[in-house]
Amino acid sequence: MNSPNWNPVEVQFCFSSVNNSCPRYVRPLLTACVMYVVMIGAIVMTMLGNMVVIISIAHFKQLHSPTNFLILSMATTDFLLSCVVMPFSMIRSIESCWYFGDLFCKVHSCCDIMLCTTSIFHLCFISVDRYYAVCDPLHYVTKITIPVIEVFLLISWSIPILFAFGLVFSELNLFGAEDFVSAIDCTGLCVLIFNKLWGVLASFIAFFLPGTVMVGIYIHIFTVARKHAKQIGTGARTKGAGSEINKKASSKKETKATKTLSIVMGVFVLCWLPFFVVTITDPYINFTTPEDVYNVFLWLGYFNSTFNPIIYGMFYPWFRKALKMIITGMIFCPDSSNLSMFPVHA
Repeated sequence: MNSPNWNPVEVQFCFSSVNNSCPRYVRPLLTACVMYVVMIGAIVMTMLGNMVVIISIAHFKQLHSPTNFLILSMATTDFLLSCVVMPFSMIRSIESCWYFGDLFCKVHSCCDIMLCTTSIFHLCFISVDRYYAVCDPLHYVTKITIPVIEVFLLISWSIPILFAFGLVFSELNLFGAEDFVSAIDCTGLCVLIFNKLWGVLASFIAFFLPGTVMVGIYIHIFTVARKHAKQIGTGARTKGAGSEINKKASSKKETKATKTLSIVMGVFVLCWLPFFVVTITDPYINFTTPEDVYNVFLWLGYFNSTFNPIIYGMFYPWFRKALKMIITGMIFCPDSSNLSMFPVHA
């Protein structure tokens, strides 16, 4: 990622009284206001949406299932991202300055990599859970157990933590890019630079490996779901016109499954692919990616954590019921944690 191309006429400094201070790009007032509104809106939506998921699963005992514990952990990851990472990234993206010191810059970069990677790992393991639920439903209860979910969570948290903190504090990502780093070094700068090797490795570990697994699993789930739907439809035809309702219900389920998987895969790829493509290509074009382009792709990736509670929450009836109970304050009623969260006909 290159340093911003500032117009000298508009240059101010991040720290006017500090030698070697970074220049600060002064955006037009309207542009800055729009950026703040959009980013603050994303932060608040991410925070509130994931908080609802956390409260719902933690409060209602009927939701204490292995699958929901995985969703709970992912919501916690995305909630932490909205609290620890996104507000500081917002100020850096809009003001083009880092006001929080060099040490916190490294910690922030570590948390950024760790939480984004952890969120993606959770999405990958949720796809594994859905695979067994759709493709092997008879053995789902015996295969997706609490110990298995604990292993999923251990992997989802430990690998990103070791990867993020190990990479940033060892500065392996800077080997070979020292000349560029020294050329842009100034007080008030906090950028995460990857050399050619780690641009590829980091993108592979954080996105392409789990993303490929996730997309492959969802394609297989979709294929199996269509096969099951066709079998049900064939069975309905052989039983005469009286089974036409079952056939239509099967077709409706297939359409819903197609729509759900398309949204899941589409949002995930749309949000994260541009950022990791830039991460890989930037070292090969001498870090000439415009700063604003990099920030747009970074925030597009953050938006995936905004969409997660919508995608993985709104598709569940219990989520809508829990949201209603939280908004109306019913969760404060005695024994509300024991209430049924599923429709009677489900």
